Order: sequence, then C-alpha cells, then structure tokens
Amino acid sequence: MRRLGLIGGMSWVSTRTYYTHLNAIVQKRTDPRRSASLLIESLDFGLLYRMQTAEEWERAAQVLTDSARRLESGGAEALIICANSMHRVYDQVASSVRIPILHIAECVGQRMAQDKVKTAALIGSRNVMTESFYRRRLVAHGVDLLPPDLENVEVLDRIIYGELMLGKATRDAERELKTMLTNKERDGARAIVLANTELEAVVNVDANVLPIYDSTRIHAEAAAEWMLEDELPRQPVEPEPVAEPEPAEAAAAEPVADAEPAPAGNTIRVMPRDDAEAPVAE
Repeated sequence: MRRLGLIGGMSWVSTRTYYTHLNAIVQKRTDPRRSASLLIESLDFGLLYRMQTAEEWERAAQVLTDSARRLESGGAEALIICANSMHRVYDQVASSVRIPILHIAECVGQRMAQDKVKTAALIGSRNVMTESFYRRRLVAHGVDLLPPDLENVEVLDRIIYGELMLGKATRDAERELKTMLTNKERDGARAIVLANTELEAVVNVDANVLPIYDSTRIHAEAAAEWMLEDELPRQPVEPEPVAEPEPAEAAAAEPVADAEPAPAGNTIRVMPRDDAEAPVAE
C-alpha cells in the first residue's frame, strides 16, 4: 500500500472525517483487519482562520508548504490538503514538493463529468463560493455553476466558523441548509457540490432532493484508489449513494446534453499550476 500524507484540515473535525473515510474505504477494499497507511500533520487552525488579505494568504501558503515538505521528508508518496478553502494556495504548495498532490476540485469535477452533471450549485465557505480557484476546476469539466448567493455566503460562514468548526451541529443549522438546498433546486440546480468538510454534519448527503457531491468523500475515495493502485486490480471505488430526484421532479427537468467522456475509473490528473493567478483578498 502506498503511503499518503494528510495536510490536516482547517479544523480537527475535518482531519477526523478524512481519517475515518480513508480507513473505511481501505478496509472495505482489502480486509477488515487492515487500515490506511497515513502520515498526518494536523495544523493549528488558529494560524489559518478566515484569511482575507494577500499577506495572510501568503502566510497560509507558507504554513502549508512547510507541512508538505515535512510529510514528504517523512516518507509520504503523495499528499492531500484536507480543506477545500486551502486549495486557494494549491499551486504554491504543489510547486514546493516533488510528490503529487491530489486536487479536491479536480476529483469532484471528474466524478461529475462521469455522471454527466451539467448544472450545479456550489456550497461552501466564502472564498470557495465566490473566488475562481475552485469554480474554474469544475467548469473545466463541463459543469455550469449557479452564481453564489451572497446571503447564503453569510449564513454558511456563520454556521461553518461559528458552529461546525467547534464541533457543534444544531437542528437550526440543519433546517437552514435544507432550505438553502431546496431553493437551489428551484433556481435550476440539478446537483449540489458540498465543498466544505464540516457541512456533512448538518446535510444528509445520502438523502436529499438533489444529488449531493460531497467533496470530502470523493477526495478520500480518489486518494484511497491511489493508495491501493499497485496492490489490487484496478477498479473504481464505489461512490457513496446519493439520492435521485423524485420522479415528478426528474420528469420536469430539462434534458441535458452528454458531457465529454471522462477518464475511466477514478484516474487522478495532477493539474498544472495557475501561476498567473495572484492571491486576492476576500
């Protein structure tokens, strides 16, 4: 089994979620007595809280770069960054090491292309929803994203930073997310990209009106596939089940054109860096 390095999520909740998903997949694919070969560096979230200025993002890039180098020196053969928002500095981190880093939005985009998803809503923290570093990866796979709703951005930031990252999941937050996703269906979305690790605590990923593409699960599945690639015959990791639209809703949906065929299985392409994009304040 290949050894994977985890640059810990921006909260301990995120790191725990990745650890659980990766070990469950390895156990299912191999033997109930086995577990994932991991190196984990859990970062101090206090140093990376709500980056806004260019200087703060440069500091964040340096923190993640130092972590990536330590994990590489420790024997990791590939890395994942366990936070959607921190993929804003992916290019700088990826250029600092010799081993590949699996990009979370690229993994999600490939899965959506396989499923021929054409119109979706992106749900996550402020910078994920409003900046281009994440959105353009999905658009490159033929996914048309609804524009971000600034009112939703405020609600999500409050829930993510004020509750979920502290390990709190409330019924009020569940109701707010359910209303938000229902409204996205009304606005024309045919799927939801759940681009925040903590949000699965208040969103039922497996039972929703719209299919939910949980970036954390998809990222973990792609990483597990990479870890086991040399050990087992190549086969796709079975995705977690997602709810299909109700028959009446499905019938009312507009027909969509086939997307361009995606690579077989969960083949991961480490995307070229976008060096031209400079950090922008939120």
